[in-house]
Amino acid sequence: MDYQYILGGIFLASSLAFVFVLYSFGVKKKVTKSGLSSKDVKSNNGYAKLSSENGICLQEVEGETDIVIVGAGVAGAALAYTLGKDGRRVHVIERDLSEPDRIVGELLQPGGYLKLLELGLEDCVDEIDAQRVFGYALYKDGKNTKLSYPLENFNADVSGRSFHNGRFIQRMREKASSLPNVKLEQGTVTSLLEENGTIKGVNYKTKSGEVFATKAPLTIVCDGCFSNLRRSLCDPKVEVPSHFVGLVLENCNLPYANHGHVILGDPSPILFYPISSTEIRCLVDVPAGQKLPSLGNGDMAHYLKTVVAPQVPPELYDSFIAAIDKGNIRSMPNKSMPASPYPTPGALLMGDAFNMRHPLTGGGMTVALSDIVVLRNLLKPLHNLHDASALCNYLESFYTLRKPVASTINTLAGALYKVFCASPDPASIEMRQACFDYLSLGGVFSNGPIALLSGLNPRPLSLVLHFFAVAIYGVGRLLIPFPSPKRMWIGARLISGASGIIFPIIKAEGVRQMFFPASVPAYYRMPPIH
Repeated sequence: MDYQYILGGIFLASSLAFVFVLYSFGVKKKVTKSGLSSKDVKSNNGYAKLSSENGICLQEVEGETDIVIVGAGVAGAALAYTLGKDGRRVHVIERDLSEPDRIVGELLQPGGYLKLLELGLEDCVDEIDAQRVFGYALYKDGKNTKLSYPLENFNADVSGRSFHNGRFIQRMREKASSLPNVKLEQGTVTSLLEENGTIKGVNYKTKSGEVFATKAPLTIVCDGCFSNLRRSLCDPKVEVPSHFVGLVLENCNLPYANHGHVILGDPSPILFYPISSTEIRCLVDVPAGQKLPSLGNGDMAHYLKTVVAPQVPPELYDSFIAAIDKGNIRSMPNKSMPASPYPTPGALLMGDAFNMRHPLTGGGMTVALSDIVVLRNLLKPLHNLHDASALCNYLESFYTLRKPVASTINTLAGALYKVFCASPDPASIEMRQACFDYLSLGGVFSNGPIALLSGLNPRPLSLVLHFFAVAIYGVGRLLIPFPSPKRMWIGARLISGASGIIFPIIKAEGVRQMFFPASVPAYYRMPPIH
């Protein structure tokens, strides 16, 4: 009977998807970039003085640079190594070169590990006590199911990896700075250098307070989710769907070793995954509609003990309470932002400065590394980057070529978060239960969605089919064996709710680029010839 629900669901889902992709889309408006003009620069013994309105003198950095990279996080450091290895002269400017201490960016999906291999960065997960991850355990109402990554056709070394984010970043920074043509410098970029609509480089301030300007034919901005430069290069529509509250559990074992654990809790999911051989990260999601309890006055500890702790698996309960009592509780906003770039001569956005999705599925680093592979392949045949207009026109293909991986992971993250959150609405309750039961069926019903989530199968159409198969499966559970008017009404609202979840995300991603990339003219852009 379950399989009859699924077959009907797949047929209806494909019909709905075909109808939706016929929608047309609005074009993005361009805006003028801001920043000091490079026409203010005057040569002075190998440096240049640049006078701003407030009288600050800027010195221009000596030497030829091909590419300036703003930020040396996961995206910036990996990009610096990749382009430096290809012979580019790269100048990376990072606000703080000490080891980062974050509560996200700690899980790399198998698809992201494959990109590390492709970039020659796989040894960055060595010697940092990284843990191999082979899938997920999903918990709901006292029941659980194990969902393994479909890794049968891959090398034995391929799996997910979880680790301390800062250790991983420091390893990549070391790799990048080991190349003689990569300069890694600590400094705060204050603005982009612009001349007649073309970005010529950046202005930045060193730790000692000295102010410099550095120029290059291409500037790549990777300054993270709190980017202060993205407004010059894109139309940022940032949403904060929730906050993560982070703790570290020590010296305990997960019920399923080497697996991430997702508890479909109330009001929203709770995550557990290993970040070292002795530590387990716990992330408690607090949705935007609920006030975030205060960390300072004890409200957060009370909330975690009274609301969250009863939903934690028994094997982890004591360690969870101990972690709360230890007091090292942190929180951060979860941000979502579709990629809406303005093609800008001389500049490009990458990483979280460019595109964000809810971190529930741990897909951010996979998207960033995939984008780097795409950009590397586009830049490889170019020997001259100085024709900014021609380069900008050529790099428009980047936004289409990145879509299969990026749009699949982005859409799945946004849709799953909304489905996994608790709701008093009967249709939402049925959809949440249908998702858990569908994944519990095993076989193609679990392998398909997990392959999408892990970045191993970046196919947007497959995502849409599975999503609506879940919805139709939920309707089938309602209508068989005895459909009643009430159940039929809930089923109709379930389909309507599922459409209301996924279609806006798809529209924001770009239906044409997502499903019909070959129809986009930029898909066929050839490298400029010089």
